[in-house]
Amino acid sequence: MLNKQSPLPMYYQIEEDIRQRIAKQEFFPGEAIPSERSLTETYDVSRMTVRQAVNNLVQEGLLYREKGKGTFIAETKMEQPLTGLTSFTEDMKRRGLKPGNNLLSFDVKEAGSKLAAKLQIEAGERVFEVKRVRLADEVPMALETTFIPYALMPGLTQAHIQQSFYAYVESELGLTIGRAEQAIEASLADEAEADALAIPLHAALLGIERLTFTTDNTPFELVQSAYRADRYKFLAEIKRN
Repeated sequence: MLNKQSPLPMYYQIEEDIRQRIAKQEFFPGEAIPSERSLTETYDVSRMTVRQAVNNLVQEGLLYREKGKGTFIAETKMEQPLTGLTSFTEDMKRRGLKPGNNLLSFDVKEAGSKLAAKLQIEAGERVFEVKRVRLADEVPMALETTFIPYALMPGLTQAHIQQSFYAYVESELGLTIGRAEQAIEASLADEAEADALAIPLHAALLGIERLTFTTDNTPFELVQSAYRADRYKFLAEIKRN
C-alpha cells in the first residue's frame, strides 16, 4: 500500500492513507482504528513509524486516544468563522442542527467592579447571570455564562433565554445589534466543565469572552464560553494592510 521508493516519508504516507479511508467512510467517528501491531503488519513498517503517523493524526485532532481502550476516529470539528455576528441558536440552525440549552441557573446579582466596567454600568448595579450548556442535536458543545444589565431588559425571563436571545433583543425589544469584541484563549476542563460537557477532566477547551454592543455602542451582554476543542475550531481571514 505504501510506495517505498517515494521521497515522502513512510509515516506521512500512512497518515494520508488513514485520512483517505476516513474520507471514504471506511472508518466512522467514534470507531476504533486497528491496533499499532495490526497497522505495522498492514503497512509492513516498524511500529515506531506507525506510532509517529498516529501521533501526528492525534495532534491534528483527526484521532483521539482513550487510555486502556485504544485510538478512535474523532468527530468532525465545526468550523466557526470569526466574521459575522450570530447567536449560537442562529449558527446551529444554519448548519442544519437542532440547537438546545440545558439551563443551569438564572439569577439576578450585583455586578462587581470588573464586570461593571465591561458592561459600562455602576458597580453594584443588578445584572442577570445565566449559566447554561449549549447543545447541538442534543450533544453538549459549550458551557456558557452570560451577564446582561438588568436595567436594559428588566422583563427578561427564562423563556426568552431558552429561545434565541438575539431574536428577543431585536424583535421584542427593538434594539439593533451592532458589533462585538471577542477574545479567545486555550484552557483545560475543570471538574465542573468536564461534567457539564461530558468530556474527560483536563480535556482541551477554547475559552471565549464576547462583549456585544447595540448600534449606539451600548453593551448588552458579556458571554464567557468554554467550547469543546474536540468539536470546534475557529477560522479567521487575515489581510495584510
